[in-house]
Amino acid sequence: MEEFKDENNPINQEDQKPEEILLIRKEDQPDYDPDDDLQFQISPIAAAFIGLAGGFFLYQIVGALLTVLIFGMNIESAPIDGLRLMTMAGQILFILLPALLFSKWIYSDVGKIIRIRKPDWTEIGLFVIGIVIITPLLQSFIYIQNYYFEIWAKNSSFINSIKSFFDMMNELVEKTYGDLLKANNILELLLVIAVVAIVPALAEETMFRGFIQRSFELKMKKYWAAIVTALFFALYHFNPYGLIPLFMLGAFFGFAAYKSKSLIIPVILHFINNFSAVMLYHFIGDDELIKTDASVNPNELSSYVIMFFSLSILFIGLIFIINKYYSSKQFAKE
Repeated sequence: MEEFKDENNPINQEDQKPEEILLIRKEDQPDYDPDDDLQFQISPIAAAFIGLAGGFFLYQIVGALLTVLIFGMNIESAPIDGLRLMTMAGQILFILLPALLFSKWIYSDVGKIIRIRKPDWTEIGLFVIGIVIITPLLQSFIYIQNYYFEIWAKNSSFINSIKSFFDMMNELVEKTYGDLLKANNILELLLVIAVVAIVPALAEETMFRGFIQRSFELKMKKYWAAIVTALFFALYHFNPYGLIPLFMLGAFFGFAAYKSKSLIIPVILHFINNFSAVMLYHFIGDDELIKTDASVNPNELSSYVIMFFSLSILFIGLIFIINKYYSSKQFAKE
């Protein structure tokens, strides 16, 4: 009997090599992970910490030294536009570029580490709803946190000494962001958006959710990689009162990255978060957007508590919907 051949199926061709057949079958499997084929020069955990140490040293130390060399020790008298351009250049040269170079040096295949998969509109929409929910949720958390922290500081000298240190650090953070956000005309506002929203979204997400989280993912559970990366992301910003909110925000960005398998979605979320802060600051003039140590009126506490728990329920429900969406996509592949 003559053997049947399907010309549209390369697996059935006599001249198909066995290793090519295996590769096709493996990629067609729904549980196939391209990370299994990824080659690396050193341990991915070591690579992640190289990214963390390199990014910190280059941006925080080298960047600070260059700023002092260019503008002198009296930074407060330096032109604000010059500082903005310096900040933007630092993000590109000392965060974005090292992330790409580390990816090339350690993994060779930059595309598999810095995943630039085009997400569909449903994915983008679900995660954008998430950032709309989590932003006021975290703001309400900050108010509740600071209310009780103030009470604890009054009743404990140790907590009060910690609060004094936090206040000193927070004052530096407020002044830095306050100077960056101020704009007197539309051109200056566009520069602010570039410095505060566009460049940080690209640079920080490429380093944290790209190189660092992806490195951790190669040696640990993907959700643990997102959590560990989020912790370093929060510490990196030197914002004591915003530490927990920044951690939660970073965890959501990491969740979006590993669920969507695309860096594009966390970049979009990061941009929306920063862009909305800039717009609200300029058009509403709400100074609370940059003041994370704002005191809370006891009469207003209950409204913040209700807001926090209500939004938390909505956010948990959205996470359930996102998980269900990706589960259905996986089921459809099978």
